[in-house]
Amino acid sequence: MPKLNEVLETSLYVESLERSITFYKRIFELDTLASDQRFCALSVSNRQVLLLFQKGASSTPAVLPGGTIPPHDGMGHLHLAFTISAADLPDWQRWLHDKGVPIESTVRWPRGGTSVYFRDPDGHLLELATPGLWAIY
Repeated sequence: MPKLNEVLETSLYVESLERSITFYKRIFELDTLASDQRFCALSVSNRQVLLLFQKGASSTPAVLPGGTIPPHDGMGHLHLAFTISAADLPDWQRWLHDKGVPIESTVRWPRGGTSVYFRDPDGHLLELATPGLWAIY
């Protein structure tokens, strides 16, 4: 099999694109890479891309000068995890509290990692995870 590197993009489908862009920029201070009326691409640590799509706006093919992106969409409350250092966990907990984002749950994993769970405006479950969660992290 050819080598696989890493996940480049993760998509969430949102009711209000403007509301979600505001949330992700306010909480994570992400920079916009590209956007239009159907989506916004946000840079995560200058290595990955968080794509926010207006629900239903990508359910038809997107014809671009370089080719066509096939249709896609999502429903329900999805899950996304961000990695953080263990040393930054208390700062993140304070940051979320100061921003008015309630922490729904904290899990301490058998390998030693900790996960903090909270929701975005669409109810998607977000996680901040320290090393030790998985054998590979």
